[in-house]
Amino acid sequence: MVFRIQRSRGTGGAVAGLTLLVLLVTTACTTQAPEPTTSPSASQESATATSTAESTATPKPAPSFSKTASTAEALRFFDSVVKKKLDADSGAQGRDIVDALSSAGFSKKNMEVTADSTSIGRQVDSIEVSVRWRGDDCLVGQIGQHGFASTSSAVLKTGKCLIGTTRAIDW
Repeated sequence: MVFRIQRSRGTGGAVAGLTLLVLLVTTACTTQAPEPTTSPSASQESATATSTAESTATPKPAPSFSKTASTAEALRFFDSVVKKKLDADSGAQGRDIVDALSSAGFSKKNMEVTADSTSIGRQVDSIEVSVRWRGDDCLVGQIGQHGFASTSSAVLKTGKCLIGTTRAIDW
């Protein structure tokens, strides 16, 4: 639809043109788009296909330790070990996590862990644990009130994986 606004010598034409423009803009802004429709059978077929595919998918094998694993593979195994320990003991402390990782094949000499308590004896908000992997990479995990999270990163220029004070792993 095309509207022509003609110039007039008086202000009445300008006011009428401006009013028309405002009405068009506000009408265009308040018009609702029609809601998309889907046929119930298409949705049901899609849901059935998805659940069938999920139930027939081959589960991924449990990760296992390998000194030659890529960083991504090692992180997957690191995650599985820590999660398994936390599932068995939700109150696991740094030493418990280090021991679980060591039992799973990671070397304690490549690990770092932060303290379980503050300098005045209170529980910390989170515990960080890391494993230096194949010299150049770090597997880093954080255990806290909101669960477990992990990542991999490059070794810091200090040669360590964690920033700040860590506790000795001397057991």
